[in-house]
Amino acid sequence: MKDRLAESIKQSRADYTEIRVERTWSSAVAFRGRRLETATVSEDQGGFVRVLNPGHGWGIASFTSLDELPAMVQRAHELSQAVRLDEPIRLAESAPQTGDAVLELDGDVRGVALSEKKKLLDRYNGAMLAVSNAIVDTQSSYRDEVSEVWYVNSEGTSLYQLRPEVVVSGTAIGRRNGTIEKGLESIGLRKGWNSVQNYEDKFRVVAQRAVDLLDAPRVRGGAYPVILDNELAGVFIHEAFGHLSEADFVYENPQAREMMTLGRRFGKPVLNVGDNGAATGLRGTLPYDDEGTPTQDTPLIREGILVGRLHSRETAAKLGERPTGNARAISFRHPPIVRMTNTYIAPGKKGAQFSDLIGDIKLGVYACGAFGGQTMLENFSFTAGWGYMIRDGKVAELVKDVVLAGNLFQTLDRIDHIAGDFTWNQMGGGCGKGGQFPLPVTEGAPHVRIEEALIGGDV
Repeated sequence: MKDRLAESIKQSRADYTEIRVERTWSSAVAFRGRRLETATVSEDQGGFVRVLNPGHGWGIASFTSLDELPAMVQRAHELSQAVRLDEPIRLAESAPQTGDAVLELDGDVRGVALSEKKKLLDRYNGAMLAVSNAIVDTQSSYRDEVSEVWYVNSEGTSLYQLRPEVVVSGTAIGRRNGTIEKGLESIGLRKGWNSVQNYEDKFRVVAQRAVDLLDAPRVRGGAYPVILDNELAGVFIHEAFGHLSEADFVYENPQAREMMTLGRRFGKPVLNVGDNGAATGLRGTLPYDDEGTPTQDTPLIREGILVGRLHSRETAAKLGERPTGNARAISFRHPPIVRMTNTYIAPGKKGAQFSDLIGDIKLGVYACGAFGGQTMLENFSFTAGWGYMIRDGKVAELVKDVVLAGNLFQTLDRIDHIAGDFTWNQMGGGCGKGGQFPLPVTEGAPHVRIEEALIGGDV
C-alpha cells in the first residue's frame, strides 16, 4: 500500500501532496431495557487527498475506491489552483517520518463473535436492572473498531498505523413518585476485547446512585468552596480551556487572540495543564497525527502561566510556533483540523490528599461526575452527575442538580489546592468540532479545589 501511495505522490503536479488511506472494521451492540436494539458488523474504507500550491488554497478530494486515486490526486490539484489567496498558506517544518506504529490490541475484537459481545453487554445491562425495582429503564451500548491507516506525503513521510478502540457504556434510569434520576457509566480505551471485561460492579454502582438520587435533596444555590472530583475536573479543563488552546480558534478569532496571549497568568503556581497525545492506552492516544507529525506531551499552562497552544502544521506556521501533533480527522471523509488528544490537569504536590483539600472547609460542595456542559468563550456552565455537601471538613449528605457556572479565567485563578491523586477518565463519548464528531479523546485530573464558585440549585 505504501508503495502504491508513494507512486501516486510522484505523479502529482502540486507543490505539496498528502494521501491518507483508511480501512476500518467495527461492530456495535445496544440494549434498551431488556430489548436488544442493535447488533451490527461493518467495514469501511477510503482515502483522502490534500494538495497545496504556492499562492493557492487547499485542494481536497476523498474517495472510497483505490482505483480512483490517480484521478483524485489530479482533481485535488485542480481544486487547489482554483483558489487564489492574498495571504499564502505555509506549513511549519516537520521532519519526515517513516515506519509502522501498531497500538496494543489486548484481544483483537475482530476475532470475537458478535454473540459474545452481545453476552458481555447483556451482563452489564442486567447488572443495572437487577439493582432495584426503582430502575425502570436502561440504555447500554458496546462499540469497537480496528482501523488501519496509511499516510504518505511529498516530503518523504510514509507511515502505517493500527488503531484499536473499544467503548462500553450504560445509563440507568430510576423513577419514584414522579421523580426521575439517572446514573451513567462509560469505559473507552485504545485497546481491545480483554480490556473491557469484569466491569459488572461499575454498572451496579451507577444504577444504585440513580436510586439514591431519587431521595437526595437539591443543592442550595450560592457561592461555595467547591471540590471537583477527577472526572469533573478533567471534563472542565477539556471543555472550558482545551478548546480555547486549539490554535485554529486562536488565530481565526481576534477576541481569542487577546485572551490567549502566551505569558498571560491564568492561575496560581499550583496549576499545570497540558495535552499528551503520546500517553499509553488512552482514546486520544496516537503515535502520529493525521499530518504525520509525532504526538507529544504539550505544556499549556505551567505554574499558572500560559506557555503553549495546540497546533497543526498550518497553524504553527501562522503563529510562528512548532507543530504539536494535534492535527486530527475523524475519518478519511474529513480534513485534519486542530483537536485535543488527552488533556489534563497535572497532579499537585506529591502526597497531597483529598482530605487536605476539604479539611478547612466549613461549608462547601463536592461536585462529582459530569452530565455535560456549555461554554461560550470564557463563560461556562457544567452539570455534575451528583454531589455531596462538605460540612466541617467532612463529606456529608448526597445532593443533586449541582450546576457549576462562572468565568473561566476567574475560576482558574481561584484554584488554590490540587491533590496528588491523578487519574485518567477513560470514558467513551467523544469531542465535536467543525462537523467532526465523535472524535476519541481523554481527560485526566486529580481532585481540584476552587476557593469559591457559583453553584446553581434551590434558593
